Amino acid sequence: MPVLHNIGFLATCRNDGEQKDIHPVLNAALVWRNGVVEWVGPEKKLPSVYSKLEQIDAGKRLVIPGLIDCHTHLAFGGWRSDEFALRMEGKGYLEIAQSGGGILSTVRATRKTKKSELIDRCTHFLDAMTRLGITTIEAKSGYGLATDQEIKLLQVYRYLNKSQPIEIVPTFLGAHTFPPEYRDDHPAYIRRITEEMIPEIAGLNLAEFCDVFVEDSAFRIGEARKIFDAAKKHGLRPKLHVDQLSDSGGAALAGEVGAISADHLEHISDDGIWAMIKSDVIAVSLPIATLYLNQPPMPARKLIEAGVPVAVATDFNPGSAPSYHLPMAMMIACTMQRMTPAEVLKGATIYAARAINRQDDRGSLEPGKRADFAIIDAEDVSEWMYHFREQTCVSTWIKGRFIYGHSSI
Repeated sequence: MPVLHNIGFLATCRNDGEQKDIHPVLNAALVWRNGVVEWVGPEKKLPSVYSKLEQIDAGKRLVIPGLIDCHTHLAFGGWRSDEFALRMEGKGYLEIAQSGGGILSTVRATRKTKKSELIDRCTHFLDAMTRLGITTIEAKSGYGLATDQEIKLLQVYRYLNKSQPIEIVPTFLGAHTFPPEYRDDHPAYIRRITEEMIPEIAGLNLAEFCDVFVEDSAFRIGEARKIFDAAKKHGLRPKLHVDQLSDSGGAALAGEVGAISADHLEHISDDGIWAMIKSDVIAVSLPIATLYLNQPPMPARKLIEAGVPVAVATDFNPGSAPSYHLPMAMMIACTMQRMTPAEVLKGATIYAARAINRQDDRGSLEPGKRADFAIIDAEDVSEWMYHFREQTCVSTWIKGRFIYGHSSI
């Protein structure tokens, strides 16, 4: 049972209060036992019973709860760097997709990629994430769009949960787009999702959530309702990609179906905001996608001021957000969405935990929660976001176990 002491600024990030309230403790100490936080507070108030325990010196640095990336597409085949160049030449997201690129190009590559190759690739990504202070992620399927292929992706996540330290919370995203074999028969693909994919995946306990991409170019509101009806019958809670490219009414749908989160929301309406407030839906901002697609950002200030909790995630995928760098996403949320550094930290910790139903055991540094934390080479959260640079994470700990960096600072 060690003591982390000489912490200059400890952000506890409790759920209570407003988005800006990260409940800091200055000149702090943190004690954990068996992977669970036992005591946190000012070092001068550290109970004497802990005085003879192993002491780890934080060097007056910033300590934060382990970062949580609550929206990724971790497992995929190939990349789409050619589309990046096309966008710089003025091609739009839908134009690229209609010409054979976009999600379907990744589906083709992923279907050809062996499970072992996906595991190796994801392991590399996850190792890099630990170096950023990330301790939990959500990961979606959605690049298989066939029952066996979707199961393959979710089985990759199950294997990775046993083989490396970052916990992966799995989401079924069979409704990412319509596969080419169902291009002219959308009702048949929806039946495949509702009558085959969802029952099999739920029966294998491979996913906790069911996500749908709701856009005029993807799935319509009525189609999403049918999918969510089936998902809820099989114990999968709804999540949504909504209002990214247009106001499709997706945020209002999120409130209607009791979604745990609605993600993207660049074009959210006032009615959508109200529906999310009434149903306690977490808004998930994905600023890397906003940057890469050169879109107006999510109106985060409007959402926060209305009382909607805003989480921040990467949307890591090979097309519109080809980066797993969550601290960079947080910095972009500051500069493009006018969120304060404290607001983005709460968005990448306790609010991100709420977006994947993990708020009871992580997302904040409180007694009884997992000892997931990162030591950051900064004086406080504002300096960390303002002076953006690589390798600011000095060490990462998951369940009180040293994962990356320097175990004795």
